[in-house]
Amino acid sequence: MIVLAFVAADKPKLVKIKVNEKITISIPQEWRPMDDLDFSQRYPSVRAPLAAFTDDQRLVDFSVNISATQWPDGDKPMAKQFFKASLMNMFDRVDMLQEGIQEINGKEYIYFEFESRVNGDRKEEGFKDPVLKYTYIQYLIDPGQKTLVFTFNAPRRQKEEWQEVAREMMLKIKVK
Repeated sequence: MIVLAFVAADKPKLVKIKVNEKITISIPQEWRPMDDLDFSQRYPSVRAPLAAFTDDQRLVDFSVNISATQWPDGDKPMAKQFFKASLMNMFDRVDMLQEGIQEINGKEYIYFEFESRVNGDRKEEGFKDPVLKYTYIQYLIDPGQKTLVFTFNAPRRQKEEWQEVAREMMLKIKVK
């Protein structure tokens, strides 16, 4: 009983954040918004995220993005296979922990929870070691509209510490 109380006390308290008039998320209370430089160094992209947050050590983060991919008919099983293929191609190795389609607050999300590896480049100084991550990513398809993407990332060595929190964060997403 004492052990359970200690573990529960360690879990970060989640606070609601309104991303815009349609999207509300919950993140750990002590996290802060990423600035543009922080995001561009870690996630180079043409499109800025709707929101991006990180912990004090800048190791664990959560972002909300809009994908350019549109699904006119809302075919979630086909979209799931497309997103999975894209994820498998982004990394040198992917160990899928779970995947599927789940309903959250009345909307169906495609989700993937996995560990990934990007091999280092032995020829480049500073990039020799592989990058190992734990990721939980969810996609919300609005037929004929752009797809919302919710992504949680942590170093793989911190997966045990953050996995339950990531799952809880994803289950608290609200989109009108």
